Formats: sequence, structure tokens, C-alpha cells
Amino acid sequence: MRPTVACVPGVRARVRAALRRQGVSVDVEDVLLLTVTELVSNAVRHAATDWLCAAITFGREWIQLDVSDGDPSLPGVGPGADVEAEGGRGLFIVDLLVAEACGVLNAFPCGAGKVVRVRIPAVR
Repeated sequence: MRPTVACVPGVRARVRAALRRQGVSVDVEDVLLLTVTELVSNAVRHAATDWLCAAITFGREWIQLDVSDGDPSLPGVGPGADVEAEGGRGLFIVDLLVAEACGVLNAFPCGAGKVVRVRIPAVR
């Protein structure tokens, strides 16, 4: 079954619960919740794939959020992104928020699809 926008609130709620169990600061929580909402929404709308996966990993000094899907097309992230493009401004804003949190946003191929990854310092 193809993921739909109806799955976004559930993914967001699970990420929020994981962040709160870890005692993550409200500022970091806000950045990651906006990020997961944007990344999962983008995967549903643009990837046209039958699957997606959101995973959060907690390290001692960082938190990593991965959103994977079966579409190999990489989104424009980072300094080379086209801010004048018709779409993609949400991802550009996420990139700015993540950078402000001293984190990084990357996208890379993985198998037949891709992973969009955010990694930010953990503030507890």
C-alpha cells in the first residue's frame, strides 16, 4: 500500500514520543518535528513509491533522523539548492533550521532508493 499524507501525523507523534523519552530539549524537539513532517510529506508527495521509513537514532552527542523511500531521485539540499524553484522551499527552510541548530541535512542514494538524513547535536 502506498503511503499517504494521512501517515504524517502518526510518524510525527512517534518521533515526538521518542524525543520526550530521551529528554531532548524543546528547541531540538521543535526542529526535529518540523523536519520529520517535511521529509515524510515530501516522500509521500514526490517519491511516488510504495514504501517509506522514518528512523531516529540517539547517540551520546547527536540525534539522527533518517527518512528513506524507494525513489532514487535526490532532493536539492544544501548550498546548491534552487531557492527560486517552484517547489522545495520547505526543504530549504528545514536546511536553514537544521544549520541553525548546528546540524547537517544530507541526501544520498541507498539501494534502489534514497535516504534524507538530518543529524543535530543532542541537547538534553
